[in-house]
Amino acid sequence: MAAAWWAALYLLCHGLALALLPGHAQALSFSFLIGAPLLAALACLWRMRLSQARVGWLALAVGMLLWAGGMALNMYQEIGRGNPDATPGASMLLYVLYGVPLTFAMAHPRHEPWYLILIDGALALLLGYLFFVHTFSFATVSDAPAQGINSLRVMFDIENLFIAVFALVRYLASEDGSRRVFFRALSLFAWLYLGMAAYINHFATEASYGGVTDVLIDLPFLLLAVLALRGGAEAEDTTPRRLALAVRAGSPLILPAALLVVSGLMVDKHPHLAVVGFALATLGSGLRGVVLQVRAMERQDQLDVLSRVDALTGVANRRQFDHVLQAEWGRARRSGQGMALLMVDIDHFKQFNDRFGHPLGDVCLREVATTLAGCATRGSDVVARYGGEEFAVVVPATTREGALALAETMRQAVERVRLASPGAVNLIGVTVSIGVAHVAQIASSDPSGLLAATDAALYEAKRHGRNRVVEADVGVSSVAVATPR
Repeated sequence: MAAAWWAALYLLCHGLALALLPGHAQALSFSFLIGAPLLAALACLWRMRLSQARVGWLALAVGMLLWAGGMALNMYQEIGRGNPDATPGASMLLYVLYGVPLTFAMAHPRHEPWYLILIDGALALLLGYLFFVHTFSFATVSDAPAQGINSLRVMFDIENLFIAVFALVRYLASEDGSRRVFFRALSLFAWLYLGMAAYINHFATEASYGGVTDVLIDLPFLLLAVLALRGGAEAEDTTPRRLALAVRAGSPLILPAALLVVSGLMVDKHPHLAVVGFALATLGSGLRGVVLQVRAMERQDQLDVLSRVDALTGVANRRQFDHVLQAEWGRARRSGQGMALLMVDIDHFKQFNDRFGHPLGDVCLREVATTLAGCATRGSDVVARYGGEEFAVVVPATTREGALALAETMRQAVERVRLASPGAVNLIGVTVSIGVAHVAQIASSDPSGLLAATDAALYEAKRHGRNRVVEADVGVSSVAVATPR
């Protein structure tokens, strides 16, 4: 509220200066017209420090500084050089270039990597260069003829409408609170600026600086300063998810679209440069699309890995175990080769957790999983966390002796594991019980019998004192106990 009162006081002072000091009206008015965008730039820089939408506020501040520079050149031309009838082309260029950082801010999605920002920055620089060439097609550094000014006014109208429309779209489709606040400020500024510029350029064309219409020029910049300085939480909004995703996906097309529009305006006077603009806009958009496609594929690969890996232990999860078991069972059935399944259970794990706490329990699970995986040296062997403190090992294309040897190797390796606890004087040991089931010839399509036999063998291992390997053949009710050596 305080910022709004200061903005109102600024307008009042500007109007009083024009009314009370008519002999110095032009110089005073220029000071106010340069001061308004400078205040807006400072307010944007202040808001940038507090907001998550830092890139947007910084780009907006740069745009305000460019506009203030254009007005400063107008002041130098009319007062410093005493030539009020000339419109410097350099100032017209800065008025046009002020929209480039605003376009960049609208095109820039959140959380983009540096190489995508680099592509957007290159397109923004190209857009600025095309604006530069197009502006000086109708003007010189020190002057712009009437016909040239009319052509530049059309370009101003297109640019201002372009920014206003896309800023509104970005605001309506923003889910993130900080970016929603930014695009609301940009949208309100852009639409007010569009109306002010259209009035000044098309209806007050004969008015010179130092008149009452100058107060209107202050309005959009002071509004932006007020919106930037306004406090309050940057709350989330219930924007339809599909709309938000569509706009987020389409926002990178804003810069190429602007390049295409400006290139289209340059076809008559600079056809070759227009073709370059068309080509680079297409190439930049395509390159960005390729990069985004690669990133999407990488994320999909990561999701695929996460869907198959247990987050705590780093070995395969239950879902991946079920898939591998069924796949290897079918492969063994077709090839006639045998396969084995190991079920591994950490001995007295509940008591371990109760005594030493869950953090050390998690360490124990990770150490056991790493140890088991280190023993399964064949690429086809799969160690998985079956559930809780229980692990399963799928061993395809193996013999009975090979499966038993692997199980005993795993048991001994885990027995050598030592865990350090802050509350314990000595290192803590851990042991496992292992059930093994091997099948030489597979007739059925369902591996549930193998699972049941392995589970029964594990139960016998625990019943016979734990820290041992017990074997059970699929379809055989009796089990043989293998005592530790």
